[in-house]
Formats: sequence, C-alpha cells, structure tokens
Amino acid sequence: MDKKSPIKITLTERDESVTITQWVYQTLRYAVMNGQILPGRALTIRELASILDVSPMPVREALRQLAAENALEIQGNRRVMVPRMTAMKFTELCEARIAIESHAAARALPYIDATLLDQLRQLDRLIDEAQEQGDLEQVSILNQNFHRALYTANPHQVTLPLIESLWLQLGPFMRLATSKLDEHYLVDRHNEAMQAIERKDALALQMAITADIREGIAFAGTPELLHSFIEQSAGVTA
Repeated sequence: MDKKSPIKITLTERDESVTITQWVYQTLRYAVMNGQILPGRALTIRELASILDVSPMPVREALRQLAAENALEIQGNRRVMVPRMTAMKFTELCEARIAIESHAAARALPYIDATLLDQLRQLDRLIDEAQEQGDLEQVSILNQNFHRALYTANPHQVTLPLIESLWLQLGPFMRLATSKLDEHYLVDRHNEAMQAIERKDALALQMAITADIREGIAFAGTPELLHSFIEQSAGVTA
C-alpha cells in the first residue's frame, strides 16, 4: 500500500474517568485490531499526535504498550509500523486462536443463559447485514463482539487478554488481505455454535468455533495466495 496514504482512525469521546494516555492506547488498539492501520503504512508519533489531537507524550506511552503486545513496531527512525507478517507467523497465530478460543468457548458454555443467547443471535444478524453491505470493518468489529460476548460469559475466564493479543496481531493483515479480494466468502458457523449452546454440547461448540476461525482464513488456503498477501503487507506490491 501507499506508505503516505491518508489514515482514518475512529475517535470516541473520552470519559473523564479515563486518562488521556489510556484513551490514546484504547483508540490505537482499536484501530490496529480492526485494520484501520494497515501493514506497510509508516506512521510517526507526531502524525499520530496530530490525528488524535494530543501531545506526543501519551502517544509515545501508548505505542510502548502496543509494541509490548506485538501489535506495532517502533523502528529506529521513530517511525511506527505494523510488524511484518510471515507465513509461519500467520499459521502460528491462527492455530493459537483455535486452541485458546475453542477452550474459552467450552469453559463459558455452563454460564450462557437465554438472555445472552438472544444477544448472540442479534449480533449474528448484524454481521449478516454488514456482510451484505460489504462493510468489512463492521463485519470484523461485530464478529469480535460475538466472540467476546461468548467467552466473557465465564466469570472466571482469564483468556480474553490472550485472545485479543492474537486479534491485534492478525487484524491489520486480515483487513488488507480481504480488501484485495474480488469476493470474500464468510462462512457463518455462528448458527452451529448457537445450536450447540442450546444443546449444551461443549464438543460441538468447540468444533463450530474451530470451523469459524479456519473458514475465516480460508482466503489464504493456498501458499501462492498467502505469500501474495504477505508481499503486499510488506509493501512489495501496491
């Protein structure tokens, strides 16, 4: 992509209970996770401070936190970029998602009541609508909300920070790859997951989550396609 192309980061109103540094971190984290900052786009602290209308100090601290989560990479020239993706890293991230998220779903199952199940159904309907409209960013956000609502049903869960760390590392690459496809097929396994929840079938729920993740990355099912998208994410091609 063009390393000087315009960048649009979603800005939300800061609550008084949230510090400026926390708000900057949350804003940039959201932007990375949902592919608003794409691979190959170089940023500077000054540019981000201007976009967020804050001083450089909270930006610098937020970037340190995101770099510690492997979401962004601070280079020697003080430029900031999404870390480069590799085929091995992509495979490892996807397999980690499957292992952790299928576990999280099964552990949450005993705590899912009718109210939450109805919430999941509503989110799935919104995903379908966003998909029909071709709004890939909204599809990504709503899909994360669906999975987050499912996993956090477990009041004792400790895996969500790990899961969101994986989403952070995959988000920019997934957004770039899907935006380059003429057609993006999203196979909806959420219905299977909700049916498994109704039956209280933990194994079926794990299988549905596994299939949902695998089919969400089906666009990279051939080495040729995967390497093509990796080259694009590194700025090798336009």
